[in-house]
Amino acid sequence: MSITEFKYTTYISYIESRVSYIAFDEVKPPMPSRPQNPARKSATQPRAHAPAANPPAAAPQSSQPVQQKTTWTFLTNHSHVLLLIARDPETRMRDLADRVGITERAVQRIIDELREGGYLTITRQGRRNLYEVRGEPHLRHPVEAARTVGDLIRMVNG
Repeated sequence: MSITEFKYTTYISYIESRVSYIAFDEVKPPMPSRPQNPARKSATQPRAHAPAANPPAAAPQSSQPVQQKTTWTFLTNHSHVLLLIARDPETRMRDLADRVGITERAVQRIIDELREGGYLTITRQGRRNLYEVRGEPHLRHPVEAARTVGDLIRMVNG
């Protein structure tokens, strides 16, 4: 047997051992199915809609807005960033991110998009940025296209 034939057969033997190892040794048993919660109604069972025996009493009215846990807001992150910059043109991206509840990278992207859209100008002052919100451009969506950014800022920031 020549050196080349020896290397070839050794290589083939190695590959065959790996294939059997992969094919037979790493096979995992199927996961057992989760037991169903008997209290949970399935999608096929109709839901019973019984009227409430004692409807909840109305909450007392107060001048404070109701704080509820929610996952959506009426304004977008873009408008939040724009409104905060209008209040404080020297604010830092880190502070904007903390106030809006998004990452600094997301704030950077939003500021770039607002600048490219003509809603914001940025002037470098030493190591910091000074932002200027332009109030003349119109809002982007057709529903509010008749209004300007300045209208939005006056409405929200007062």
